[in-house]
Amino acid sequence: MVSTHSRSNASLASKTSSRPAESTHELTQDMLQVVTEYARENPGYAALVCLGVGFVLGWKLKPW
Repeated sequence: MVSTHSRSNASLASKTSSRPAESTHELTQDMLQVVTEYARENPGYAALVCLGVGFVLGWKLKPW
């Protein structure tokens, strides 16, 4: 019984070994779509967030 269980886990692992990369790509695409839709609905707030992120990055990553 134990060997059958371990064989089924091994076959499952081989089938899902490429899934994390695919699911990460799908998650990234979904997040990008949600952010784009939100920015279209709330352009003022999206612009302020981009300005704030740019200010903080510019302040922390200044070259001198």
